[in-house]
Amino acid sequence: MTVELPDTLPQRIYLLALDPERGRPPMGVHLNELVRAAALADLYLAGHLSDEKGRAVVAVRHPCHDPVLEAVLEELSSARRHRWQYWVGRRARQTAAAVRDQLADGGWVRVEKHKILGVFPTRRITPRDARLPGRLHHRVTAALRDPLPRIDPADAALVALAEAGRLRNILDRGARRTHKRRLADLKARTGPLPTALRKAIDAQNAAAAG
Repeated sequence: MTVELPDTLPQRIYLLALDPERGRPPMGVHLNELVRAAALADLYLAGHLSDEKGRAVVAVRHPCHDPVLEAVLEELSSARRHRWQYWVGRRARQTAAAVRDQLADGGWVRVEKHKILGVFPTRRITPRDARLPGRLHHRVTAALRDPLPRIDPADAALVALAEAGRLRNILDRGARRTHKRRLADLKARTGPLPTALRKAIDAQNAAAAG
């Protein structure tokens, strides 16, 4: 039986970021920030959040029908306004863990605990349906090639965030060069989150290097 793709953008970007063979994202991928940005983008596209002079503003406060998105929206509702980059980094680890648990509970992934070199605890996360990664890659390809008006906003955001989050297993240097104009169009349709994600990652890398 074919397993349907999960509904939310953070769930899809989590799956897209995984290397199915290794059970984790490729080296250098900031999974937590990527998933957190996807949750914010989902709320933005649904009209729950809006941009006001570079800051995230709660526009419509009504149920999201997804507990992870509802938790993120509640955070923003009960805090003062901040720039998008702040919210991408805020509680990113917890959001990514909640999305991982959603995927496991929903039957999309298998989560197995093990230790690297027999010492460092980690989790191996693999799709239960081997066709899931291919179906997500197909949506990426369609977003890069289909006429722009036909592209679902969620797919546009999926690709824009993959590019901003440097998912090179999805968009290598050649693909980014070939589809430069389309990627700019998809980024524009996604709002402020791709730029905020890139800034958050650059800030983390700079802090680590310093």
